[in-house]
Amino acid sequence: MRASKEVKSEKLRVKGGNLKHKTQNLKLSEIHISGAEGLYLSSEIQRVVRKYIKRAIFHPRGRPDKIILSIEDIKEKPKEIGTLPVRTVLSQTPSEAIDIAMKLLKASGVSEKAINAAIKLIKKGGLRGASVISAEKAERLEPDKQRGVRASRLGIDASAFRLLSSRLSLHGINTDTVKEALILASTVLSYKDIIAELCISDDPSYTTGYIASKEFGYVRIPKIKLKRSKTGGRAFFVREGVDIGKCISYLERKPVMINKVSPCRGIVSIDEIINSPYK
Repeated sequence: MRASKEVKSEKLRVKGGNLKHKTQNLKLSEIHISGAEGLYLSSEIQRVVRKYIKRAIFHPRGRPDKIILSIEDIKEKPKEIGTLPVRTVLSQTPSEAIDIAMKLLKASGVSEKAINAAIKLIKKGGLRGASVISAEKAERLEPDKQRGVRASRLGIDASAFRLLSSRLSLHGINTDTVKEALILASTVLSYKDIIAELCISDDPSYTTGYIASKEFGYVRIPKIKLKRSKTGGRAFFVREGVDIGKCISYLERKPVMINKVSPCRGIVSIDEIINSPYK
């Protein structure tokens, strides 16, 4: 599902340092409101469609004027994977949260140049999908810079879903937002050449971001942005020399189903995470 809205852009004409004229309704541009995807049994389609439409219409980013739903029959047997382990590092301010994310990403093998490039893109906002950034040279590799890349054929089986919900409930984080983000991050990191992911939600009411990496798993970082901020996005960091065509094909075309659940822990320190890597 993808929901969007057309907004009117205005052009400002400046003369001699002073604003002289404003032309109105110059053009329409489309902004992203909400997106969702998943693998489901055919018997679940009606329920999921209702859920997706409700999400789009009542999203905190605003009411869309276009909702596109696509349903496809998947013939290929899904690849089966487990979730990344879950931990949370407390932070009190966006600057502290970004500092934590940078430390974890650097320890995962991502260069400071690549991290800064990702943060700049995420703060700018506007991407419908994720940017793909080389972990060392900070080169953007996705062909369509406006669309980005979306992992789309991903899901979790019923028994794993129940176990995940139970384990997240022990730490008070059993929400659709956390579960969907964990399923996505686990799918993304299952590709051999993706090192890590940085995500900051574009939901103005949700201020917890995360980093996910092969080194440290899924690490939640609260207060990574200010409330009411609509900017956000995600970046996938890939190894230098990655075959970007194969990488994007995996993310967008390969069906992946979670059937195992890794441990879910509560609040830990960043030092504990760095000193006790997942792999």
